[in-house]
Amino acid sequence: MAETMSGIPLDSSYGPGLQPGDYPFTRGLHPAGYRSRLWTMRMFAGFGTAADTNARFHALLQAGGTGLSTAFDMPTLMGRDSDHEWSQGEVGRAGVAVDTLADMEDLFAGIELDKVTTSMTINGPAAICMAMYVAVAEKGGVGRGRLGGTIQNDILKEYQAQKEYIFPPRPSVRLVTDLIRFTTAEMPRWHPVSISGYHIREAGSTAAQELAFTLANGFAYVEAAVAAGLEVDDFAPRLSFFFNAHSDFFEEIGKFRAARRIWATWMKDRYGAANPRSLMCRFHTQTAGVSLTAQQPENNIARVALQALSAVIGGTQSLHTDSYDEALALPTEKAARIALRTQQIVAHETGAASVVDPLGGAHFVEWMTDEIERQANEIFEHIDQQGVGSMLEGVYAGIDDGYFVGEIADAAYRFEREVNAGRRIIVGVNQFTENDDDEAALLSIGHETEKLQLKRLEQVRCDRDDTAVQASLAVLVEAAQQPDANLMPPIIDAVRTYASEGEIVAALESVFGTYVENAVV
Repeated sequence: MAETMSGIPLDSSYGPGLQPGDYPFTRGLHPAGYRSRLWTMRMFAGFGTAADTNARFHALLQAGGTGLSTAFDMPTLMGRDSDHEWSQGEVGRAGVAVDTLADMEDLFAGIELDKVTTSMTINGPAAICMAMYVAVAEKGGVGRGRLGGTIQNDILKEYQAQKEYIFPPRPSVRLVTDLIRFTTAEMPRWHPVSISGYHIREAGSTAAQELAFTLANGFAYVEAAVAAGLEVDDFAPRLSFFFNAHSDFFEEIGKFRAARRIWATWMKDRYGAANPRSLMCRFHTQTAGVSLTAQQPENNIARVALQALSAVIGGTQSLHTDSYDEALALPTEKAARIALRTQQIVAHETGAASVVDPLGGAHFVEWMTDEIERQANEIFEHIDQQGVGSMLEGVYAGIDDGYFVGEIADAAYRFEREVNAGRRIIVGVNQFTENDDDEAALLSIGHETEKLQLKRLEQVRCDRDDTAVQASLAVLVEAAQQPDANLMPPIIDAVRTYASEGEIVAALESVFGTYVENAVV
């Protein structure tokens, strides 16, 4: 039995009425909460070459991390090889560079892929990175059915907020659906899409917009998968979400509670899901990178701790805590370790993991949960009307007419005006400022990293069988021209020949085209 620091015994939950584990899961997915299992402490890492990031992975695992999360550099996120003209100066800077299967082999060298879960934050080329991960595992003797983890693969929010898209929306959603179909059939432990509000919030949305836009995208993927021939209960249990834990402590807790309730209600009532796991909104949380300040960066440790606590009280399944120096550069190993220790302190010293939904029943928290849900429902009604009864078509319409971009921009502008006018205090920025901040030791990615990566890519191209590469790309193009063909098998075949990400993207672009955003005035 859990107890307080002073020895007072604690029940797993408190209060009358619905309990954790009861539909619609407002109070949590499981009756025991974190008593039976703590959240996954999944620390985000990625910089330089694959070998550089592999060393950080090993350090995080040795420090007590329980899951890996991979950040890719901008060229990789945009589907361009390191030697592409657009990549110059960006290789390895904001994440790890991955051009071919050889890089993925280096990235996970010495890591038992059936013993850890891995998250990969990538969207436009997600199917390609997933194919590389499967190929690496199988070369190491780990079958795809034994792999556990998540790939973000949420392309709709790219058109709404993050802007790292390649193809137009409809063929992009086809790729998402193909990966859902593939993992449903062959990778039962894998989450094929992490529907992400994080980037929507980072772009400036309100909490209610983050929640509503994210869940609307989730409903859109459900409709796309059903249209592709899947039964909702065959794939919905493996859908997951990714939310932001921002600075307004109680608003965030209300948001997380509302998310579970809305998802469960819609999945049951609108989409006819019968499996209880299809109704469960499982989510990863990351503390708010946009809240980190370059001024007095040590203050970010306190910000991150409070944001992490809101995510835990809100019932997250996994958590990444930002490093205090991320407003200045990629995190140093010391800063990343402090961020992990922050989670461990929340888990083992605060008592937050002892009771499920400890603020449930508090008048303010219950009101906030209801209010966030009310605002979200207004947004759902608008999207549904735009799609004439289809959330998928409504999301497409909102992308085309600039609805999502405009709503996020308006919210960001309103917040920035409040900060500039001093109506909203940011400690160390517009109040309590000093001019004697110490110089922080920062991680620097030099030009030599790009040279190493270009040399690595050149060597792979020299060593591979070009005939096999071209043959695999031709098969992929043919499959892309067939609307009902699942593209995952030919993509896996292509990466096994060491075809590069950029070459595979180019093959798909020859069929799908390249997306150009309509300007919103």
